[in-house]
Amino acid sequence: MTVWGIFMENIILIGYMGSGKTTVGKCVAKLKDYTFVDTDEMIVEQQKRSINEIFAADGELAFRDMETALLRQLIDEKREYLVISTGGGMPLRAENRQLLSELGRVVYLKAGPVTIYNRIKGDTTRPLLKCEDPMKRIEEMLAVREPLYEAGAGIIICVDALRQSDVAEEILGEV
Repeated sequence: MTVWGIFMENIILIGYMGSGKTTVGKCVAKLKDYTFVDTDEMIVEQQKRSINEIFAADGELAFRDMETALLRQLIDEKREYLVISTGGGMPLRAENRQLLSELGRVVYLKAGPVTIYNRIKGDTTRPLLKCEDPMKRIEEMLAVREPLYEAGAGIIICVDALRQSDVAEEILGEV
């Protein structure tokens, strides 16, 4: 179980792409009257280019470095009363999992491969799924990522059978 950091008011949503972090995060922020932020959007704004462009020009490692720098920035700025939707790969680094736990309460939105595939099929903004068999790629990536998501989360919510509004209510009941 993660120990909450100094910014206990913040709620951080982690999980694989398509797990509902953005939609649920906006709902939670509205219900709690918090500010919603999306780390991918913040990086795009700072870099003045899309994630696809960052991946193509600089590679995944450089993008992961940008994620770590952004987490440090949020901590340094002592940002509070946030609901933070993270990129799906942000918790892969042990350092990022530690920074996330310092930044607030970490909630893992756990979705199965079929749920994820159905939510993101046809979305061309996902650079890691630009492949011949996206379902197989999702399954492979989840096998690696799930234990890391679980290690970094203080709360785990299985979202497959829940409406996004129900997930938001469940989060509010846990934090």
